[in-house]
Order: sequence, then structure tokens, then C-alpha cells
Amino acid sequence: MHWTLPFPSRRAPVLGRNIVATSQPLAAQAGAAVFARGGNAIDAALAAAITLTVVEPVMNGIGGDAFALVWDGGQLHGLNSSGRSPAAWHSARFAGMETMPLRGWDSVTVPGQVAAWAALSEKLGRLPFEDLFVDAIRHARDGFPVSPIIARQWQQAAKDLYMHPGFEAFMPHGRAPVAGEMWSFADQARTLEEIALSKGESFYRGRLAQAIADHAAQHGAALTTADLAAHQSEWMQPIATTFRGHQVHEIPPNGVGVAALIALGLLENLPYEDAPMGSAQRMHLEIEAMRLAFADLHTHVGDGAHMRCSACDLLDPSYLRERARSINPQRAGQHVAGTPKSGGTVYLCAADAEGRMVSFIQSNYRGFGSGVVVPGTGIALHNRGSGFVTTPGHVNQVAGAKRPLHSIIPGFLSKDGQPVMAFGVMGGNMQAQGHTQMVLRKVVEQWNPQACSDAPRWRIDDAAQLILEPSVAPEIVAGLQAMGHTPRTMPEDNLDFGSAQLVERLQTADGSAAYVAGSDHRRDGQAVAY
Repeated sequence: MHWTLPFPSRRAPVLGRNIVATSQPLAAQAGAAVFARGGNAIDAALAAAITLTVVEPVMNGIGGDAFALVWDGGQLHGLNSSGRSPAAWHSARFAGMETMPLRGWDSVTVPGQVAAWAALSEKLGRLPFEDLFVDAIRHARDGFPVSPIIARQWQQAAKDLYMHPGFEAFMPHGRAPVAGEMWSFADQARTLEEIALSKGESFYRGRLAQAIADHAAQHGAALTTADLAAHQSEWMQPIATTFRGHQVHEIPPNGVGVAALIALGLLENLPYEDAPMGSAQRMHLEIEAMRLAFADLHTHVGDGAHMRCSACDLLDPSYLRERARSINPQRAGQHVAGTPKSGGTVYLCAADAEGRMVSFIQSNYRGFGSGVVVPGTGIALHNRGSGFVTTPGHVNQVAGAKRPLHSIIPGFLSKDGQPVMAFGVMGGNMQAQGHTQMVLRKVVEQWNPQACSDAPRWRIDDAAQLILEPSVAPEIVAGLQAMGHTPRTMPEDNLDFGSAQLVERLQTADGSAAYVAGSDHRRDGQAVAY
């Protein structure tokens, strides 16, 4: 591992035996406080996640979805707690629409996040469930000062969402809070108390479920108490690909993690390391591999139960070798999907002295999600339904009781059956390409976690345009242009490149568990060791 910090950053790597890294300092400290009370890494991750719904409400909320990868000391577990669409949704409901609604009740699927908290705590946690809510409830009731980055995001979201039912709860003075202003939300504190005491049951089969369904009915929406009661978190075997002797793990579809694995599988068949580190040639290969992966993702991937080919088909080594041949190492191309054999987000990670490691992500999707807030509860509902398509016959076509294609993904890296790193990069479609870039920085370039995060990033945005951070060197920009790319360099304060958190296990002489963590300087985040 290289311990230098070659890129501009305000952060240094954080080392310790117990560690948690999140995108907001108060949440990271809530996780560390759980370690102090005798909790394990799962408890710390959950306390941080629950606190994030309060202190970073633009990026996540109580009404979101969640996924996790957890190393329990001997085995890697995967949890998919994304919700399904209302049973009454059918294609005719959205007939004539070219795309799904981005906001409002017709973008709301069942929120699975609360169920994820309960499932993780019950299976792998140590502390009582209600103990994980202490800091979140305190911040919601007593208040906290809003940070500049979150205030900026809040104000931008408010411009788009102020007309949606219930959103005025996040604008009590007719506006979003400004940087440094104290924010408290008593409704949210009471809701978190109810979730804690009922172990999440109230949200799916009790008073909170009824409040959600009643609000839906008042606005002509399809979501019912039966839809909420039917939700189940699913434990599942992660999918993986081998890259340079390491195994990269992701949650199976409906998540987009398979796209990161496809891109890495393609790079395994390309002359990536023949190009100099930090060169336009390397970045070109990364971008081309990602474009090819996205082509397959958006054609073949959706709810796993509805796919016509499996993730294993898309990751088949012979298929990836054939796909890699369509990439010109010297020239940008136009990539279409192949034909395989049939068959607004917060990310955090934590690890403890007993060897457990957690990669966890939860989200309301696009900045406060749907804009719908259930009155009297502080529950902001996500807009994951907008991840469906209306194209007839598409594997991701909207339908009832179906999971949409999902952008949030936790990542995990192992080698020879042993854990190496829990990592993630939140931020819309940046996530799969962010995972790809983190693995390359770690495995090939051998940077420490903070340097992996600090490295300049590229992104293929939602319009398929290549955008670059301003820290990408001018000679690299020129090199990409010479190969046929049309990159656009974004302003210095642009937030489109996501936010990474990483925790890597150190190789200690006595084999004991110790870690080094990095937290993205692009956000307010913090890594805290205990």
C-alpha cells in the first residue's frame, strides 16, 4: 500500500481497531459511540445509518431502500431490502408516458430500509435494537447545525419539491435551512422512537403503515397497507468477479453492481497496465469498459425474477472476452448491448476488532426522493419507481409487485477468501463507475483508501456525456479528445462525482484485526476510529 497522498485533499487516512466512515460527522460519531457501548460493526453501521436520516435528510430518509454486504468474520452475507411496486401498478396506469414519473406518488415503491435495519440487527447485531436510535432521536429532537454542503443541496431540492404533498415539513419557514442554522424535527424523533420500540413493525403493519397508506389514498395513489405488509428483506449470495487476483463482490440484480463487475471483467481482457498510471490511455480504457457495461445493464438488467439472462451469463468469462474485442485501445467507440447466453444516497462502512466488516447503503434516490412526506411523521418517501421503464416487453418495464432497477450498491473486496476492503461511492449512476474506479485505484495502483477516494474522477452522466473533475490534468483531457472523446470539465464545486467511503483491513504481524479508512473530501464526511 502506498501511504502517500498524491492528490489534493483535506483528509488523512484514519487507522484503528474499530472504525466507521460516513458522509456526515455526527453520524460517524454515532457509530463510534455504539462501539463505546460494546456494540459491534453491524451495530455501529446501523446507528450511523439511522442518524444519517436525520442529519443528512437530502440524501436519505426514513422512507428509503437499503442494501448491505457484511463479513461476519468468516462469511460474506448479502442483504437486498429494496421494495417492490404497489400490486395495483400495471402498464396501463402509465400508458402513453415515454418515461416514468420522477416525483410524486407515482414514483413511490414500498420503502425497504426500515426492514433492513431490523433484519441486520436481528441476525448480526449485538446491542438491543432501540439502543441504535439514541443519537438519531437526540439530534432530531434537540437539533443540530446544518452544514454548508447539505444546506446547498437542501435549497436546490426545495426549488423542485415545494409543491409536493407534505414537503412543507422540510420548509417550516417557507424555505430550506441555511448553513449554520439549527434544524430539529420532532415528528421525525417520534417516528424513530416508534420504529425502535416496535422493531420496525409499526412501519409495515402498524400505525405508521396506516399513516402512509392513508396519505396515499388521499392523493389517488396505489400504495396500500397490504403492499407494506408484504415487504420482506432478502438475504442472498453476493455475485462476484475476479480481477487481478482479487474478488469483487456486489449484490445481484435488481442492483446495478453487475455493471461494475462487467467493466472490471472487460478490463481484465484489455492492456490496461500497459498504459502509464494516470494517463489518458488508462482513463480511455476505463471509460470504454464502462460504456459497454452500461449498454448491457440498460438492456438486460432489472428485477432478477424478470430477467431473460442471469448475472452469471453477463459475467461469463468467454462472453466478456468477446465483448472486450469491441473496444479499440486507441479510439472511442459507439457501444451497443451484447447478446449473452440466456439463463440522493448515503453510503457508509464499518469494521470492528473481532474482524467484522460492513458495507451499507441507503437512499431516497434523487434529493429527498419523491418529494412526498407523510404528515406528522417526518417520513420522506423515496422515488425508486422512477427507475422502471415504460418500454413494452423490457425486462425493467413497470409492473405490479416488481422491483425496479436500482442504482444503490454496496461494494466489497476480498482475496483468497479473506476480506480486504468494504467500499462504496454514492451518487446516482456514479455508483457502478465509482466502484470500478475505486477497485482500480486499490488493486492496480495500490493507493491507501483516502488516496483512492481523493483521485480525480470521470463520470458518464445520465445523458451519456463524459464529464471530468477539474483536477483531471489538461494533458489527460487533450489525450481523451485526441482519441475521439468529447469530455466536459465541470466547475470546482460540482457535486456530480459522488462521495466515497472505504475501510481496508490491514495486514498485521499477529493477524489481529485493524483497519485504515478514508472519507470523501467532496462531502462533509468523516472516518472515526475507536
